[in-house]
Amino acid sequence: MSCVEISAPGGPEVLRLAQRDLPQPGVGEVLIKVAAAGVNRPDVAQRQGLYPPPPGASDLPGLEVAGEVLAVAEGVSQWRVGDSVCALTNGGGYAAYVTAPQGQCLPIPEGLDYLAAASLPETFFTVWSNLYDRAGLQAGESLLVHGGSSGIGVTAIQMAKALGSRVYATAGSEEKCRACEALGAERAVNYRSEDFVAVLQELTENRGVDVILDMVGGDYLNRNLSVAAMDGRVVNIAFLQGHKAEINLAMVLLKRLSLTGSMLRPQSAAAKAAIATQLLEHVWPLIAAGRIKPVIHQHFPLAEATAAHSLMESSAHIGKIVLTV
Repeated sequence: MSCVEISAPGGPEVLRLAQRDLPQPGVGEVLIKVAAAGVNRPDVAQRQGLYPPPPGASDLPGLEVAGEVLAVAEGVSQWRVGDSVCALTNGGGYAAYVTAPQGQCLPIPEGLDYLAAASLPETFFTVWSNLYDRAGLQAGESLLVHGGSSGIGVTAIQMAKALGSRVYATAGSEEKCRACEALGAERAVNYRSEDFVAVLQELTENRGVDVILDMVGGDYLNRNLSVAAMDGRVVNIAFLQGHKAEINLAMVLLKRLSLTGSMLRPQSAAAKAAIATQLLEHVWPLIAAGRIKPVIHQHFPLAEATAAHSLMESSAHIGKIVLTV
């Protein structure tokens, strides 16, 4: 099969098209003929040598795909050969074929094609896990999404809005801010020209926001504590500006704040299957109804994975980047 390998840790140019044998599904897994695969920041980190795959996972990049079930192994009861699925993989998505645990596969929402469906799993699993399982975001509460125009951001804005929360966002240009607002953010703050703490305090009449989803890290942590409401929850899922910060713990005590975060890939198959069950019940109907829509900035053929990664690293995109097979 055709696939994209990481020849050595480095820049986008280290991605290369290669040929490998088809992977074989283990107990409880399905083999998927890939039609499209999403491109995500963890893929970039893996390519740079900063995010190694867990033991037993494919060394190929790619954490989400959509396609057709080609074979099912022993222990698979949820899927049959010929089913159309999108799946959160443990790696190996940049390929013509990939295996995935049955519990990490979901039906393609009504009305979506393979290209759109491939943009869903990694961001939707991540957003649900962190906003709802960890932070306990409720209808009627407020949410601040940093990096609102990213793949995670456009998912979080739409999901929280559709489930009854008030949403705010930050982004790095006026175009990106307007895109966030079009997706459901009440106000998007251009962090290059505005102080999001001051803007959000004014908008909330100094109450602050209930939940903050942050992929920036660094000096954003103290600023998040400043703008968090009483009993607020700050959730970190990445640290694009660094994973170390000096913080004022007095704010944590005074406001009864919770600081949390998670990584999706190292979690167990059972934990990921539980997230899939929640998505199928609470979110997939909203996608089918058109209340949440995939946002795809650009798609590339598999052989042009280098160009896809270059675009990802430029941060010029709004929404997801997808590879087609």
